[in-house]
Formats: sequence, structure tokens, C-alpha cells
Amino acid sequence: MSHLILHRLLWMIPTLLVISIISFAIIQLPPGDYLTSYISALEETGETVDAQEVEALRKRYNLDAPIYVQYVKWAGGLLHGDLGMSFEWNRPVKQLIGERILLTTIISVVTLLFTWAVAIPIGIYSAVKQYSWGDHLFTFVGFIGLATPNFLLALICMYIGYSVFGMSAGGLFSPEYQNAAWSVGKFTDLLSHLWIPVIVIGTAGTAGLIRVMRGNLLDELHKQYVMTARAKGVPRLKLLLKYPVRVALNPLISTVGWVLPGIVSGAVITAVVLGLPTTGPLLLRALMNQDMYLAGSMVMMLSTLTVIGTLISDLLLLWLDPRIRYEGRER
Repeated sequence: MSHLILHRLLWMIPTLLVISIISFAIIQLPPGDYLTSYISALEETGETVDAQEVEALRKRYNLDAPIYVQYVKWAGGLLHGDLGMSFEWNRPVKQLIGERILLTTIISVVTLLFTWAVAIPIGIYSAVKQYSWGDHLFTFVGFIGLATPNFLLALICMYIGYSVFGMSAGGLFSPEYQNAAWSVGKFTDLLSHLWIPVIVIGTAGTAGLIRVMRGNLLDELHKQYVMTARAKGVPRLKLLLKYPVRVALNPLISTVGWVLPGIVSGAVITAVVLGLPTTGPLLLRALMNQDMYLAGSMVMMLSTLTVIGTLISDLLLLWLDPRIRYEGRER
């Protein structure tokens, strides 16, 4: 096991290196740079920018250097924990991400727990009660959830919250706690607002996992080991939870590494609609304005989450399913 973990950790280094090169190059693909976008925005308002000032800004942001020099400077800073300066915000990237990473993590983890807490029991019920009225109902609701975009559901929640309950469904805090320091009151206020983005963001994922759980469990229920255990008199509930459900969870566990980055990056439009102070809108704005250090650092953060999450998924699979072993590869 330790050899496997060490081997995978060593492979993370070249993987993240390749990801950093590709992501930095893709961010640079659109024509122009941050200053081009900045000058265009000023010209739309009727302002003009002096050529000498543009050249000074280009040297200040190191935009006059070749792309490989810019990459080496950025990558070298990453190794020392320096993510560079944001062009648009004129602040350290580490500081901008740090202000939003806590709320992003809270929403992501709670959404993941909500998704599993809803999808796994419903998937089990739909498989055990195949073709019952409950199975048909959950199947119908699941297809509706898959077909409904998250941002549309967010707009519906905002409309209902304002027109029916007279309250705003956007944001994560009440106005009095918006800029206040963290306290018990602010945390309680966060919990009272958290359920709306969690339900909105988690709906599509929940609907998809219900179908996956149902299909996998149906396959397991008809296998020989289940019939043998049933013939030996193993209680139905114990048999269901100890063997087929445990095996049917494999696809859910194996995708843990993709779920958290997917929630962070996939909820960008929803976060914009709901006005959530998370990293999603920050990443979108950085990409639109070609703020390469901010955008590149956030892409690397998501990539690191994916790589580490994949390792955690593999370790959880080893613990969950005794049939999976890596000793052969280790030797």
C-alpha cells in the first residue's frame, strides 16, 4: 500500500507539470492580452490611453516577454507558494483565492454530502422496488433533474423566494453579516442561506447518481453470490447492505476525484446567478479578462484537487471492495 501511494505521489509531479504547461498555453491562445482587453474597455467609454503608459504597464506585468519566459516566472513562483499578482485586481492571487476558498469548500463538501445522502437511498429503493410506482416516480423526477439546467433552477428559486416569501434567495449572508467578521451569528446565518445553492447545484448530480446506483445495484442483485447468500438464510437487509450495495457503490467512490472540481467549475453560472462569493465567478472573470496568473493558478488548483481526489478514490476502493488489489503491480 505504501509503495502504491508513493508511486502515485511521484507521478503527480510530471502530471501537474504537463497540466500547468497546457493550461497556461490555452489561456494565452486568445488574441491579445489583459492590456488589450483593458484598453478596449477604456475606449468604449471614450477614454484614451497614452502609448507610453501602455508600454510601461506591459513591462510592469511582464507582458513584453515571450510566453515561455512568462510561464517560467509563473511556474517558479508556484514552487515557492507565490501565485503572482492579478492584473485586474492588482492584488496577490493567493489573497484573492484565499478569501473565497473557504466558502467554496463548504458549499462543495455540503453539496457532495447532500448528493450522496439523497441519491444512494433512492437508488437502492428504486432497484429493490423495480417497476413499482415509487421507482417510476423517482425515475421521472430524476429525468426532470437531469434535463433542468442549474442556472434555470436558480432563477426559479429566486423568483419564488422573492414573490412568495418576500426574501432574496441570492448570496450566502444577510446584509448585516456581509462584511462582518466570522462569529457564531454569521455561521448560523450562512447555514440558513446555504440550503438554496446546495439544492440547486446538487440537483443534476443527484439525479445522475440515482440512475447509476439503481443500474449497478440491479446488476448485483441478480448475481450468483446474492442468490447463494439468500438460500443460506442471510437476512434480507443484512444481505443487501453488506454485499450488493457495497459493490454497487464502486462507481460513486471511483469518481470522488472528479466530483469536487466538477462542483467548483461546473457551478460557475449558478454562482453568478445566485451572487455567491465563490471561486467560480472569479475564474470566469479572470478567463474573460485574460488575467493569466489568476486564471492559471485557479486551473492548477482544480487540477491538483482532481489528482489528489483520484488517489483518495483509489484508496477508498481498496478499502470498500476486497476484490480490488494492487499487489501484483507493486511487485
